[in-house]
Amino acid sequence: MAKNYSFYQDLAAELPEIPTDTTISRMIYDDDHIRVVVFGFAPGQELTEHTSAMAAILQIVQGEATLTLGADSLEVAPGAWVRMAPNLPHSVKSKTEVVMLLTLIKGSGS
Repeated sequence: MAKNYSFYQDLAAELPEIPTDTTISRMIYDDDHIRVVVFGFAPGQELTEHTSAMAAILQIVQGEATLTLGADSLEVAPGAWVRMAPNLPHSVKSKTEVVMLLTLIKGSGS
C-alpha cells in the first residue's frame, strides 16, 4: 500500500555535497498543488533578482544569507520563514553554506 505522506528526516542530507562556487537544487516533492525544492548554496553564491508567477514559501534550514524581498533587504539565519506573493521580485545571497527549502504554491498566480 502506498503511503499518503512524504517524510524527510534531514532536508540538508537530500543534497549532495555543495561544490565550491555553486548553487544546487533538488526537487523533493511535486503534485497538482505544490512543488518543493531544496537548494544548497556555497558561500557567496546568489540567486539574482527574479519573480515567480506562483506564491512561494522560503525557509532557511541551515546557514546565513541576505534575502531581498522587493525593496527590503533582510539578514536571515536558520529558522527564518517567509511567504512571498506572486510576482514579488526577490533574490538570495549566501554568506555561509546555506540550505533553503522552497515551496511553490500552484494555482496561486494573480
